[in-house]
Amino acid sequence: MVKTPVFRGSCTAIVTPFDEHGIDYERFRKNIAFQYENGTAALVVCGTTGEAATLSHEEHDELVRVAIKECAGKMKVIVGVGSNNTVSALRAAESARAAGADAVLMVTPYYNKSTQKGLVEHFSFVADRVDIPLILYNVPSRTGIGLSAETCKTLSGHPNIVGIKEASGDISLAGKIRSLCGDDLFIWSGNDDCTVPLMALGALGVISVASNIVPGVMTKLCALCLEQNFQEATELYAKYAPLMSALFLETNPIPVKAAMQSMDLDSGILRLPLVEISRENRGRLLAVMRDVGITV
Repeated sequence: MVKTPVFRGSCTAIVTPFDEHGIDYERFRKNIAFQYENGTAALVVCGTTGEAATLSHEEHDELVRVAIKECAGKMKVIVGVGSNNTVSALRAAESARAAGADAVLMVTPYYNKSTQKGLVEHFSFVADRVDIPLILYNVPSRTGIGLSAETCKTLSGHPNIVGIKEASGDISLAGKIRSLCGDDLFIWSGNDDCTVPLMALGALGVISVASNIVPGVMTKLCALCLEQNFQEATELYAKYAPLMSALFLETNPIPVKAAMQSMDLDSGILRLPLVEISRENRGRLLAVMRDVGITV
């Protein structure tokens, strides 16, 4: 069984630009164009950064349709379909498949606190029923449950499960997944600040928050790593590490939307329960942005 990576390089977990009436699709299209112009390889639509938890089924499906139309022949489109309801995740995956998505991204089921056996069955239930590449998403800080390396090994045997967005922050875990799974489960960093070490271990790129505002930087960082030029990659990372950290001064995507607004990029408003960044943290964020050379 030979699997093909969905993408190599930088993938932007793109924000959803809301206004008081719903989703501003014109702003969304402009943001997609900005990503393409800066070399982004793929987009994750309806992910954490896109405030997927606040989307209706209709909004979710329309965002996917718009993204696929705008990205046709330019960038891959990966659709977030994760849920703590397995049947709901299946519905979203079926919709993404019908719309022409390149892959789906499926987070571990939050709140339910499944066992590892339950995780295998949860992901397999969807992968058995929808013929589309499925990327696992491991982010236990948000969901309360993480994938073990052994569970990843089991899931890597499924022909439709092709990779993992590894956002645990545990470099040792990523190394073990790579060792156990090899090219049966491609790895992408789920944290901007882990991009270089994970790519040194064999990851193929990053699913990035920072690339909403510095897509060219993240494209270059991944390209250097793919070229095995880790000296220059480390130097580039060192410059932007404070920015990557500042984008998590508050819950994502609060800071990145504030950063985009300061750059006259159309990020839209936040949806409850998320609220605007505090005045203190806005000041800290803008100071870091100036330090790395971003005009605000």
